This record gives sequence, structure tokens and C-alpha cells, in this order.
Amino acid sequence: MAPNTSVFAQTANADSYASMLSYLDSNTIGGNALSGTQGISSVNTASGDANAQANIHAFALGSQNQTLILARQRTRFNAPNVPLDATAMIGGHAYDNGQGIASINQVSGNGNTQLNGVTGTLTPQGIREATDGTLSATVSASAGGQSSSNPQHAQAGGTRSVGVDPSAMEGFNGVMQLNQVAGSGNASDNLLLLSAPASSH
Repeated sequence: MAPNTSVFAQTANADSYASMLSYLDSNTIGGNALSGTQGISSVNTASGDANAQANIHAFALGSQNQTLILARQRTRFNAPNVPLDATAMIGGHAYDNGQGIASINQVSGNGNTQLNGVTGTLTPQGIREATDGTLSATVSASAGGQSSSNPQHAQAGGTRSVGVDPSAMEGFNGVMQLNQVAGSGNASDNLLLLSAPASSH
């Protein structure tokens, strides 16, 4: 006599599959992450497809010096016309009491570009004013995302949310750059030019 056997099978339906995809488009920098960090920290974190991210820093020291950043970003993503539930979050006490330069690119979605750029020069001539003209000449960047007017790339519904916990980044001293995106076809950048006199000690 054959033993009794029971077989349980569960077929994933469209809703459960969509829920799984939603999980893949959730991006979190956890609580207490990089707390107390010092110096230069660069973070690129992405969930989704065809995202381009860069953190670029250039520094120079001398009587005659120049820093230059040239960056070009472009991405193409033939996103299917399906709902997108995207979230990008930074948890509590992340980056607390840090100091220096922190450059963060965080994205949840598809076909996005993100760029952080910092140039710094130490010269005996003293502090120079960074006008729009000198900034554009020193830091050249271009970011191209998807055209929102293209119906082939349109997203059909869903939710997008970004957030930084109120307790994050408390006591941070220095330069904080943050590109935080949830969605598709976005381009964001932070560019900073620093010029200061060299220390005499």
C-alpha cells in the first residue's frame, strides 16, 4: 500500500509578482550608516535598471593651479509600461557627527543619472569668489535622462517617495551632497567649487 502523500503548490499571481518587483525598487541607506565618517566618503546606491551615477572630486595645491572636472552622463532605458513603486530612504542617525565631504547618490527606478562634483584649490592668493562663470568653466557636467514626453517610456501608475529621517546627519560638519531620486528618467547633480588660502603652518 502506497503511503499517503500530500503536495502543496502555489502559483504566483500577477499581484505577488508585482509586489516582488516593488521590493526590487526599494533603496535604503540604513540607520547609523557612516556615522562618524571622516574625510571624503562617496556612496552610489541604486535599485532598478540603467542608472548612471558618479562622484568626482579634484583637488590641487600650488602657487599656480587649476582643477577641472569634465563629466557627461547619458542613459537610455526602454521601460515597459507597467506600474512602478519606488522608494529611496535614508535612515535615522546616518552620517551623524561626520566631517569632511560626503557625496551621496541614491536612486530607485530606471534610466536616471546622478552626479556629484567637487573641486578644491589651495593657493597663496587667498580666497577667490566663485561666480557662475568661473564655476561653469571649472566644473563642466551634463546629465541626460529620459524624455518624459516620450509615451513609450511613460510609467503607468505606482508610487514614488523619497525621505531622510529627521535624526539623520545631525552634527555633520563639512560638505554634504545628496542626490535622492525615486522614479524614472530623471537627471540631478550637485556641483561645488572651493578655493582657499594654503595654511601657513
